[in-house]
Order: sequence, then structure tokens, then C-alpha cells
Amino acid sequence: MRFSFWPAASQSYEDVLATVQHIEKTGWDGIWYADHFMPNADDTSTPCQEAWTTLAALGASVPRLRMGTLVVGNTYRHPAVLAKMAATLDHITGGRVVLGLGSGWQENEHSQYGIPFYTVADRLKRLNEACQVIKSLFTHEKSDFDGEYYQLQDASLEPKPIQQPLPLLIGGGGEKVTLKITARYADEWNVWGTVETLQNKMAILDAHCESIGRDPKEIKRTAVALLFMSDDEAFLEKMRNADMQQAAIIGTPGQVKDIVASYEASGVDELIVPDFTLGSGPRKIETLDRFITDVAGR
Repeated sequence: MRFSFWPAASQSYEDVLATVQHIEKTGWDGIWYADHFMPNADDTSTPCQEAWTTLAALGASVPRLRMGTLVVGNTYRHPAVLAKMAATLDHITGGRVVLGLGSGWQENEHSQYGIPFYTVADRLKRLNEACQVIKSLFTHEKSDFDGEYYQLQDASLEPKPIQQPLPLLIGGGGEKVTLKITARYADEWNVWGTVETLQNKMAILDAHCESIGRDPKEIKRTAVALLFMSDDEAFLEKMRNADMQQAAIIGTPGQVKDIVASYEASGVDELIVPDFTLGSGPRKIETLDRFITDVAGR
């Protein structure tokens, strides 16, 4: 099972770089970065670093970690331009990139920057076409595509990614459409969720794969959950009783190890740990170190 780290984009690049260099030395497998331009809040003045620029700098500075976007908002860039960006980063990193892609959901970014938001259905239709465009450009010398939303005419993409294939990860748990797109095009899939959520979603994904004649095992499964790990039982009980908006792993290191083992047993190939709940400075580093040694056994 892989263990990867997701730093909040509100941090300075210097702080992110220092933490990523530390986790590389201590046995973590990957780094993921959100593709957003501002917080999802009424007050958008909090800093928010741009994902691709940050990943390019990290990729040139850390030699081992896999890295990817969690996930790109498809509406923000034409998929042919996005494919070019991902292929270039794959060369910068020597073949360590995962292109994480989703339909886009954060409305304030669209309204502030004048980017059309469309309906949910239209965003998903665009995602479906974008996957075809990207896959074609990554693998064919020339690509033609005449979709409803995107068109290519004798289009080239050189150099091709180092990885063949460069993994395409689809993010999202929509059971009727997103998981169908995942089944058809994805090399990897990501969703926020508890073990129970993952088991239910994976069963639906497997069924979509079987309906189109694809082996479900071809798609790596990745999960994200907030981490609350402590020896303070009173704090842990408070977190267990809190109204969490996202899936969370809560417990002592021993309890967290058991929960993580249940993710692995359910078929999760990679667990991604955000630093949103880990504090800052030495406190965050201490928690990351305890996780990778006491939980992951590295």
C-alpha cells in the first residue's frame, strides 16, 4: 500500500518544499496538490498557490516521490493544453507524474475569473470528452477529435510522456456518471471516504468495468481521509463526536494502524493524508513521522 501526502495550498512554497523534502527522506511514496485558485469560502483573500507551477518546482527539487493533481478542474484548461503540461512535467520529474482530473465543482473560481461553470451534466460531458482527448494525444502521433465540446485537427503532442501510459486518475464518487467515466478511461481513481464508503463505491466501479468488458483490477484505487492521531483520548473522543464534513481517520497510532489495515484489506492501493488537521511546524512533522513509522511501518 502506498502512503502519500497532501499539503494545503495556503502554505508558502518554502514551507511546502521543506515538508516534502522531509517526507521523501522518511519513506513516503507521493505528493498530491489541489488544483484551485482560491479558497471555497466567502472570504477568498487566503493565499492559494497554483498547482502546476508548484508541482513543477517540487518535481525539480525532490528526486523520488510520485506527484499529481488532486484533482485538476477540467473546466479551467483545454484538455490538449493540460495534456501538454502533464507530459512536460513527466519529463521534468523523470516519469513520476499522475494526471488527476475531475469535472470541476468550485463555483467561486469560475465566477471571479469569468470561466463558464455550466451545469453538472455539461461538466461531466466535457470530462468524458477530455479523457478521450488526453488519452489520444498521449498515445498517437497525430490526433483528430470532433466532439461536442472539444476538437482536434491533425494534432500532435511531442515529446510524449516518459511513462507509457502516464497514469490518468479520475477523482469523484458519482455512481451514475463519474464512475462510468472512471471505468472506461482511468488508470487510477480517487475518492474521499471511510472504508464502508470505499467498499460501496468500488463495488459499483467494478460493475461498470464488467459492463464494458474491462478488468476492474486495471484501476488502482486511492482514498483520502482527514487524520486525527493522538495519545489524548479526550481529544480523540471529541473528534469522534464532531460533525465532520469529510471522512476522517481518528485514533491512537495503534488504532489508526488497524483502520489503515482495513482500508488496505478492502482494496485501497494508496492512502492520501492531507495536512489540514495536523497543525504546523514541529507538531506536523512529528505526526507525519509517527504515521509513517508506527502506522505504515516504514
